[in-house]
Amino acid sequence: MLSRSFAAALALAAACAPALAEVPAEEIAKLGIEGTEYTPLGAIRAGTEDGQVPEWTPYTPHSRLIKDPRWIEDRYANEKPLFTVTGENMDQYADLLSEGHKQMLSRYDTYKMHVYPSHRDAAWPDEIYEATIANAGKAHLEGGDPDKLRSATLGFPFPVPTTGAHPWWNHRLKWRGNDVVRYNNQAIVQDNGSFQLTKIVEEVKFKYANLEKPGTMNGPDDIFLWYLSTTTAPPRIAGQLLLAWEHADYRSAWLYNPGLRRIRRAPSVGYDNPYEGTDGQQFYDQVDMINGKLDRFTWKLLGRKPMITPYNAMKINSNELEYEQILQGRHIDQDLARYEIHRMWVVEANNRPDVRHTFKKKVIYFDEDTWTATMLDNYDHRDQYYKFQEGHLLCVETMRTCSTLPELIYDLQSRTYFATAMINEDKPNDFTVEFDEKHFDPNKVARRANR
Repeated sequence: MLSRSFAAALALAAACAPALAEVPAEEIAKLGIEGTEYTPLGAIRAGTEDGQVPEWTPYTPHSRLIKDPRWIEDRYANEKPLFTVTGENMDQYADLLSEGHKQMLSRYDTYKMHVYPSHRDAAWPDEIYEATIANAGKAHLEGGDPDKLRSATLGFPFPVPTTGAHPWWNHRLKWRGNDVVRYNNQAIVQDNGSFQLTKIVEEVKFKYANLEKPGTMNGPDDIFLWYLSTTTAPPRIAGQLLLAWEHADYRSAWLYNPGLRRIRRAPSVGYDNPYEGTDGQQFYDQVDMINGKLDRFTWKLLGRKPMITPYNAMKINSNELEYEQILQGRHIDQDLARYEIHRMWVVEANNRPDVRHTFKKKVIYFDEDTWTATMLDNYDHRDQYYKFQEGHLLCVETMRTCSTLPELIYDLQSRTYFATAMINEDKPNDFTVEFDEKHFDPNKVARRANR
């Protein structure tokens, strides 16, 4: 049975649709928790006829969100792979593979993909379901500008996408807890497997997807999150801070240099400028798989299709693993990676001719049940394949949210790769924290750093 508030949201969305949304009211009416064609997030509820993609059966929601920091239990630890994709048999599975995975399989004879039974059990808080239904009838991109999201509150803005920018916004604005501290470990891995670890502590307050005080995106200055990262190792860059306020239409950013002991505006924090401390291996718009403004690309929605994708990545996030076990030469230890077949929304982004970006084209793959980008193909301006991004999707049952841990950027030209969002030797995400907005004031950040 639908809750009264959920039913009211559905009715409101349908009523608003003709005037405010690109999506027909009959499409919005297909959204629901049960008994409808689409899930509340717009995924096709039914599985595929061949059984490769199962029906959506979300795990039973907890009566409350369990915020205590804890390691994720491997719900499917006893399962065995259905099959393994290798360079020798990849043609058999070509329709299910991203170009990036084809490149990895064809270039490295040690690369393989263990494909396990698929589980569509991702669940989200009821408030997110209800807000998403309401957004479907009113959220829009003002003037068609992909960076100008308007009239969206709390939930995913576009459960029924009609343009390539819609999945991007869904990914960026998904529920991830109200406040969180994440212990992010990163490494640039050389061809021989050697690496040096960089340790970062990230503090985030989500203003938009916040259950206690839901936010709204309705104007250029509306903020959807505050972000502060502190580098703690290695010693040569320890103490560096990055502060960002993510607005609807733009980003405000500051960098703190411990040598200078002052904080300064950082307009370069964006696009294909290298993230501090990554030696150019990660651009700012590759953080969290995709990030920043969309205005240097055109965005085309290609549709959705079943694909092999990293999913239910409990094994590779075990606290019993050390980074030396995960990070191998040329690629991670693929015996630790779990792949499943899921329906993915496919978006193609092409660099506009009037503005420059390192990548000429991106192809992005979003999981239909979580709106999370798990794979990206990146091409250079010679139309050569350049970098493959792979995010291992992990759904946190106790918080009813999903993220990619770890995230990998494979440079197919230099044969090195960058690993980020690794937590194995550190602490699990802490959702118990509560940050005041003033915690992210640039002057206060600088004063705390100078103590």
